[in-house]
Amino acid sequence: IKWSGVDGEDNALVLDLLGPSLEDLFVYCGRNFSLKTVLMLADQMITRIEYVHSKGFLHRDIKPDNFLMGLGRKANQVYIIDFGLAKRYRDSTTNRHIPYRENKNLTGTARYASCNTHLGIEQSRRDDLESLGYVLLYFLRGSLPWQGLKTGTKKQKYDKICEKKVSTPIEVLCKSHPVEFASYFHYCHSLTFDQRPDYGFLKRLFRNLFAREGYEFDYIFDWTIIKYQQGQKSRSQLRLSPVPGGSSSHPFPVDVNNHQGSSNPSYLTDITERTRSNNVSGPVEKNIFYPHTPSSSFAHASTARRNGQKSTFPNETTNSGPGHGNKIGPSSSWISSLQRISSAK
Repeated sequence: IKWSGVDGEDNALVLDLLGPSLEDLFVYCGRNFSLKTVLMLADQMITRIEYVHSKGFLHRDIKPDNFLMGLGRKANQVYIIDFGLAKRYRDSTTNRHIPYRENKNLTGTARYASCNTHLGIEQSRRDDLESLGYVLLYFLRGSLPWQGLKTGTKKQKYDKICEKKVSTPIEVLCKSHPVEFASYFHYCHSLTFDQRPDYGFLKRLFRNLFAREGYEFDYIFDWTIIKYQQGQKSRSQLRLSPVPGGSSSHPFPVDVNNHQGSSNPSYLTDITERTRSNNVSGPVEKNIFYPHTPSSSFAHASTARRNGQKSTFPNETTNSGPGHGNKIGPSSSWISSLQRISSAK
């Protein structure tokens, strides 16, 4: 929060201006994210949820629309927003966990709600994490099995979603995707109501997969590649034609999976070198939370080689202070031209 107070007859808050949501970027990328992009996002998203929980709150509406990317020097940072449904899970005076209850109404977004939330059980930390699991699979699969169900009323729709979600085995839901995603859900389902999740374990689960695949934590997301290609195409068209405005406003086809292994396209060399040159001391990430979070640095916490590539991962050491954002990565000035697309409900 930059400022808060009274402006005339109104109460006012001044907040950071943020970039597009992950839902916007998902649509921009053709409703599919590569495994590399999902894993880079997952690491930050788990950290953001952990921070919310560390302050004694549940988010209760984890979905792609509520995670936004930053702008400018913070373009590679994931922010979590919209605390309209947030709730304390610990008493601020006694620090005691809220009691277990049943017969609760569904709070949040049905598509990503946990099974227990559908069943009317009071939400706790485990439910935010289960919802995140559905978000990650949504990014990988392109959709979830309970999307698009036709019903008469909202209650009937929620009941159908619940029935489909509860009856779909984890192994079926995660079929054709790395086993770590099934392990993530099994862990979430193993948590008791008031148990503190092992956030570090969940991050290591995905970091080990990231290392095994030979990826590099370079902040080159799928949308980074598409926009880079758009820029290359625009410049090429301008050279070929003197007519202004000859560039296309739409990205042309690109296989975003090409940048994950040894088959990196040659055009990525430039963007990777520019990314690294902005921070000669190595990749540094600040754990930016909306509106405040401890900062975190990057280190070589684990390495894996495939075709000569080395993976780097964020470490888990934190210190106090808001941080100053990420110093690396391509410019995000293009984001202002990205039309915000409201997600289908």
